[in-house]
Amino acid sequence: MKTRAITGFFFVVVMLASVLTGQYTFSIFFMLLSLFCLAEFYNLVKTNEVKPQLITGLLTGFVLFLTVILHFIAGLPFSYLLLAVLPLLLIYITELYRKNSMPFHNISYTLTGLFFSVIPFCFFYALGFLTGSYSFHAPLSFLLLLWASDTGAYLFGIKLGKNRLFERHSPKKSWEGFFGGMFTSLLVAFILSLFYTELPALHWAACSVIIVVLGTYGDLTESMLKRSMDKKDSGSILPGHGGLLDRFDGLFLAAPAVYLYLYFFVYLNA
Repeated sequence: MKTRAITGFFFVVVMLASVLTGQYTFSIFFMLLSLFCLAEFYNLVKTNEVKPQLITGLLTGFVLFLTVILHFIAGLPFSYLLLAVLPLLLIYITELYRKNSMPFHNISYTLTGLFFSVIPFCFFYALGFLTGSYSFHAPLSFLLLLWASDTGAYLFGIKLGKNRLFERHSPKKSWEGFFGGMFTSLLVAFILSLFYTELPALHWAACSVIIVVLGTYGDLTESMLKRSMDKKDSGSILPGHGGLLDRFDGLFLAAPAVYLYLYFFVYLNA
């Protein structure tokens, strides 16, 4: 428990520092984080028969995230995202030269890793530029709402959890924990609305609900992945917590949805 607490403390400090110290730190940190998550995904799904393409997958993720960064910071036209098609083609070509009995399994897992790891982080990164220039309010708030949800779900689940939420994929999750996470996240959303007044309380609450619901589904999806690979944790880089995917599973589905909600319902016609 002590190891878990110490790791959790430094994890939070590093995450907050990456968001609060400006757009360049924010850009570099989350690009690297997404690539580390991608490498962890490939290691998680690797078997004697299935071998995702680590190098070409990382190259594709790097090109994809870099073009997103250059779009928001340097004004690079968004059409340059099409450059990511080039390393995508390389994934198929590379597999032709690998002697493996399941080539399309390798291709599928290589591509799935990008959708599971890099693309969600691109959407999270884009939250910092919803107003046109970098602001830490949206990404910081996203993290706080997600952490509030996780903390509330854990505490309420430990004390009150009796009814299993989705026992087939995550035996410990309960409906009591889910609604406890909803309560704590909505409470934090209300507090955020008092300080970050660019969004009314209703929109903060909507973001909270999206994060709790899709964050839970993201968690369950990652649990389904680990169970299918017969693994307890996605990795061991965070002592007492498992891997990076274990810590960011709530972001994978929630970040794209929150960005799209804020873009279309708040900022598009602002």
